[in-house]
Amino acid sequence: MNKHRDRIEQLRRAMAKHGIDVYMVMTEDFHSSEYVDDYFKGREWLSGFTGSAGTLLVSAHAAGLWTDGRYFLQAEEQLKDSGIELFRSGMPGVPRIPQFLRKHLKSGATLGYDGRTVSFSFGEAIKKELNGLSVNYKTHKDLLEEIWQDRPDFPKAPIWLLEEKYSGRSVESKLAQLREKVVEAGAEAILISSLDDIAWLYNYRGDDVLYTPVAMAYTLVTAEEAILYIAPEAVNEQVKEALSADGIVCRDYFAVYEDVKKHYSGEGAPKIIVDKAYVNEALLESLSNPVFVDNPTAMAKAVKNPTEQENIRQAHIKDGVALTRTIYEIKDMVKKGTIGQETEISVEKRLTGHRAEQEDFISLSFSSIVGSGDHGAIVHYEATPESDRNIGEGFLLIDSGGQYLQGTTDVTRTLSIGKVTEEMRTHYTAVLMGNIDVDMAVFPKGTTGVHIDGFARRYLWDLGLDYNHGTGHGVGYLLNVHEGPNSIRKSSDAGGFGAAFEAGMVTSNEPAFYLEGRYGIRIENLLLSVESSTPGFMGFETLTMAPYDRAAIKVEMLNEKQRKRIDEYHAKVFETLAPYLSEDERNWLREETAAL
Repeated sequence: MNKHRDRIEQLRRAMAKHGIDVYMVMTEDFHSSEYVDDYFKGREWLSGFTGSAGTLLVSAHAAGLWTDGRYFLQAEEQLKDSGIELFRSGMPGVPRIPQFLRKHLKSGATLGYDGRTVSFSFGEAIKKELNGLSVNYKTHKDLLEEIWQDRPDFPKAPIWLLEEKYSGRSVESKLAQLREKVVEAGAEAILISSLDDIAWLYNYRGDDVLYTPVAMAYTLVTAEEAILYIAPEAVNEQVKEALSADGIVCRDYFAVYEDVKKHYSGEGAPKIIVDKAYVNEALLESLSNPVFVDNPTAMAKAVKNPTEQENIRQAHIKDGVALTRTIYEIKDMVKKGTIGQETEISVEKRLTGHRAEQEDFISLSFSSIVGSGDHGAIVHYEATPESDRNIGEGFLLIDSGGQYLQGTTDVTRTLSIGKVTEEMRTHYTAVLMGNIDVDMAVFPKGTTGVHIDGFARRYLWDLGLDYNHGTGHGVGYLLNVHEGPNSIRKSSDAGGFGAAFEAGMVTSNEPAFYLEGRYGIRIENLLLSVESSTPGFMGFETLTMAPYDRAAIKVEMLNEKQRKRIDEYHAKVFETLAPYLSEDERNWLREETAAL
């Protein structure tokens, strides 16, 4: 039997034991994090699907997995022979999970899930949809504890402090700002569950999630105290003393459930701010007077201060050196006819090695994507020993990033390997034109990413083409590579217009095109929102420093403004990176970045 079929059967036996008709397994940890520690990868363990987004529903006779457009091809491949049906979220005719449950749950049935892994907003949506069906809920049972025999340990890695020369602000100033927001909201306290917000607030970083330097924690802040709920093993005496000097008291991670129930439940309980998107059901059910407000730290964190901005520029120079050196080596192998000896995994290792050579490099910011040929059409492809292949003629897509003391990077370049067809060059140039138009965008203050998204897609639309993911996401400072509230995407994808761009925000710009079974193209820069020279308007500063693929550009498709922008950008790339490169690398880059 397929091992995942067997695991699903084990789950069904546990469900029957506890009187549960349908069990829901989330991707998230207890904090609605996008990327999670191995301890929380129960959905992956059960289904075999390794993507970073997805929800699994299991009943006595059926199982289904919902995921978004980034993972359709990957999920289709990984769910083969598992007996799990793929539901392509957002596609016509595909029901959302609450609507699916409404249709398939019988009156009196029992729905089960671990309430600590379900955000209040999602749980609320389910219960609202199922209202009137007399559905029973069992939300305090983690059935994986009974069947996952070799489950990894709960994460509790040591945290370390981020010096103010990197953070740019003191903990004292951040807490003062947060307390002002609590008062403005008419509350007495705030409970923060999002791991990156807590790490940002207290100027520490951790190692509980691969590629994302955060720690498993909650924090509760009032006018008089700030409590950090974290594993005792994660805080050494030196760090504890530094936190204490800023008025922060450490308590055991799981004590938060007892504390909120003791102090914030019952008649006359103090009003406490929580963010619906991050606080889990198990915590919220103990709060008698919650005030639903987006975490005030989210916007403060998204708008990078001047110190962070300058540091981020330096991080992108380091990252640009690593990526450009890798591109040079690949192109040199193409020239010498030895590229066929290279594989997707060896390219990834080559690039990671060059990043590791850079001063203050900490880790990758996500698992690198290196896709040759049709693998590039799988949006979040990750080469494994089983899928790894030699680099062949056509397009090679590389999407990767790094964590440095100076910030977080995320960049994608698509390289032409040997001969590429006119059609491929047309598609590449259409994607590049969209990327350039977003880079050049000038827009009134108050503009959101929904208004920018069409800039990236217009040339693909002219060809009757599109891509099934957002154009851009916010990026943290030595934190989450995907950070809100800023983004660039269709409103239908996001369910709203999102946050307006403010000076200091960092956002990715990554238009793309995927031709299933043949190739993928994505070109990504990170952009810093800046004030425009025109009063009342804003624009972007391009942070990423790496050349576009000259051989793939169909120059005759570009308008004069786009050609000029590419030439100016390439000139800056050469001027910025040349001092850090060898003579051969420098000579190649000079040719690659020469005026079109």
